[in-house]
Amino acid sequence: MLRVEHLQAGALPPLTFKVAAGECLAIEGPSGAGKTRLLRAIADLDPAQGQVFLSGAERLEMPAPQWRRLVRYCAAEPAWWSDTPRDAFTGATASRIDRLLHSLGLESAVLDRTVASVSTGERQRLALARALLDEPQVLLLDEPTAALDPQSTALAEELIRYQMLAGRCAILVSHDRGQIERLAHARLLLLKEASRPLAAAAP
Repeated sequence: MLRVEHLQAGALPPLTFKVAAGECLAIEGPSGAGKTRLLRAIADLDPAQGQVFLSGAERLEMPAPQWRRLVRYCAAEPAWWSDTPRDAFTGATASRIDRLLHSLGLESAVLDRTVASVSTGERQRLALARALLDEPQVLLLDEPTAALDPQSTALAEELIRYQMLAGRCAILVSHDRGQIERLAHARLLLLKEASRPLAAAAP
C-alpha cells in the first residue's frame, strides 16, 4: 500500500490519501493544477513537505535511488540518455524484455534503432516497458497513452491492468476520461482555481 500524508508540493495544499495494492487512483484536473508535480513529489524527484509511505516504510528512510526503483515515475515525455533504447533495458533477462515489448505490440528489433528514428508512440510504449522492467511496486503514470492509437492504447491498458492484478498499485494522470473509467478504482480532483483537492471518490 502507498500512503501519502500531508504531502505539499509547490502551490498544492497538503494532500492525504492512500492507494491499496491492486488498485489505481486517477488524478484529474485542468492543465496547471499540479498533477505532474504531485507524481514527481511522490517519486521524490521534486522537493515536497509531508510523508509518503510504502508498505510502512517512509521514503526518507531509504536512499532516493532505492525509493525510485520501488516507486516508479513514468513521464508523459520520456527522456532517453543513449543512442538506442537497448542501453536502457538492462538488469532483466532477454525473455522478460521480449515479453514486455510484445505485450505492447513492439518487436525486439526496435531496441537497436536510434532513439531519433523511433516514433513518438513507440518511444512512449518503450518507456512504459522500461518502467516495468524491474517490477516496481508502485507505478506513477503521467499520460501513459497520450501518443498512442486506440489499438496500442488497449495493449498498454491491458498491461497496466495486469500489473494491478499482480498486486502493484498505480496513480494515473490522464485526460482520457474513458481510460480513467476503465482503470481507476478512485479519483482525486485537483482544482487549479482554488488549489484545493476534492476528496477521492469511486468513479
